This record gives sequence, C-alpha cells and structure tokens, in this order.
Amino acid sequence: MEQNTAHLNETMLHRTVLYDGKILRLERDDVRLEDGSEAIREVIRHPGGVCILALTDADEVLFVRQFRYPHAQVTMEIPAGKLEYGEEVETCGRRELLEECGCTADSFTPLGRLYPTPAYDAEVIHMYLAKGLHFGTQSLDTDEFLDVMRIPFGEALDLALADALPDAKTQIAILKYAVMRQKKGTV
Repeated sequence: MEQNTAHLNETMLHRTVLYDGKILRLERDDVRLEDGSEAIREVIRHPGGVCILALTDADEVLFVRQFRYPHAQVTMEIPAGKLEYGEEVETCGRRELLEECGCTADSFTPLGRLYPTPAYDAEVIHMYLAKGLHFGTQSLDTDEFLDVMRIPFGEALDLALADALPDAKTQIAILKYAVMRQKKGTV
C-alpha cells in the first residue's frame, strides 16, 4: 500500500540545542511546512534501545521489576537497555539480557521495531525474541537495581491485556508474539 507522501515533508531551517545530557539531547527546530509556513518542532534525540522477550524452555517470560523515577513507581517490564552510539542492535540486546537477567540465548530473533512517541522523540526500540536460555550471574550497572521474575507466557499475555503492564515495549512485544504464535503455531 504505497502512496505518494512527498508533499508531507518538513524542512529544517534552524536548530538550537537546548540540552545535551548523558541519555538524551533536546533540540528546538524551526521548520518550513509543505504550504510554505513555518513552525517549531521540539525533538528529543536518544540513541535508541533494545528490548528482549526472553522465553524459558518452560514457556515463561523473564521480567525485571525496577523503580522508574519519572512515574515514581515500580514497574514490571521485559529486559531492555539503551544502545551505545555505534553499537550493533543485537549486540546491545544480548548484553542487556546478560546484565539484567544473567543469561545468554541460543537464538535471538528480531520482532521488529517501534517508535515509542514519534511526535517529539526520535528514539527507536528494537524488539527481540530470545530462546534457548542459559543462566549465569547478573552484572547490573552501578546505578541499576532490579529483581528478575519468571511468569508463564499465558499469564504475561493476560497481564498485558488487563492493563497491568503499562510499559509500551513490554505490551507490544508480548502482544506481537502472541499473534505470531496464533498465526503460525508456536514460534
């Protein structure tokens, strides 16, 4: 379903960096719209990340529970982490799975990518399915504190459908994999 979208373009005229921090950069762009008028776009630049739907041989999903400061609450999410600039996506995913859950995977299958908030954030999250898990020891970052949990896939799907997992990447990975399983049989 390809359509001509050339007219839906915006041209950047001027960029001002408002903040350049450890994790993100905030930019204010003056842009020209397709009708010739001008507008302002505020954009968060982020290197992107990877999330991993890790399934045990017993069809359990690995979750991490951790405190999320912006929401002032403990969340339950699938393992994930930030890409380092220039890092390969799969390398990041495998590193994060080892760091957060202390495991490696025999297979690491791409499940696609998602734009968490495309209106103002340039972040892209790459989703993976990890199977054939081998468990070892966590090696968390110095400022990272989390618990690892195992939840049967069917229960994880119920949690996603019941709004008990508000994290977008976790919901999308679980729901996408559930549909894949339904369409193709167990993947």
